[in-house]
Amino acid sequence: MQKIKTFLWFDTQAEEAANYYVSVFGGDSEVLRTTYYNEAVPGRAGSVMTVEFRLAGQEYVALNGGPQFPFTEAISLSVDCASQEEVDALWAEFTADGEEGQCGWLKDKYGLSWQLVPHGFEEALSDPDPAKAERAMKAMMGMRKLDIEALRSA
Repeated sequence: MQKIKTFLWFDTQAEEAANYYVSVFGGDSEVLRTTYYNEAVPGRAGSVMTVEFRLAGQEYVALNGGPQFPFTEAISLSVDCASQEEVDALWAEFTADGEEGQCGWLKDKYGLSWQLVPHGFEEALSDPDPAKAERAMKAMMGMRKLDIEALRSA
């Protein structure tokens, strides 16, 4: 059992979002449990309250909590991508109905922020040669989707 889970507050799309994320990540990803509002909550009895799901082995809880608390960039989910191809595929999927940000950040169609980070990213930014690390940082600051080869060659 995972001790700490990320809890995501949606307006009314918790079930839709959980199913979408599971379909995007596949593999060790699945919807685990769905709970429903009951008569104790006026006007919502029978509707989905929470959806517990797993993405790539990590568990999350999505809540249909209403519009009071929309997502902001103050919280994002960072994905360690094995290759540039994985970055490209996830970027295309999430930005199709979402929006691009800077430096590898994006918002999906639900407004949740993600960071798509290719392997080698940290090494490029922390190169022992300070001038090379600075060039990599400058290159990253001008990117939307991260390009690991451009960062390495900066």
